[in-house]
Amino acid sequence: MKQDSAEILALKILVWLVGNEELLPVFLGSTGLGEDDLRNRASEPELLSAILEFVMMNDEWVNDFAQNASIDPYDVMRARQALPGGEDIHWT
Repeated sequence: MKQDSAEILALKILVWLVGNEELLPVFLGSTGLGEDDLRNRASEPELLSAILEFVMMNDEWVNDFAQNASIDPYDVMRARQALPGGEDIHWT
């Protein structure tokens, strides 16, 4: 997946997250961000990466979003890998 496609997917997850009254406060609480921060920083790759990493903490969240968006759940992981800092780590 290319970075621009990953960013678009992360923005879709953000929209889904904002519409989830139970999960949004958990995300905001875990990041220390406010709703204004989300609006102002939505295009920053660092925030988009954080959104993807947050959702990937729970398979149920990934599957719920993927089903809602009619995408392959593995696309969430592929999107994270396409954004800065998401590359595979090679220890050799």
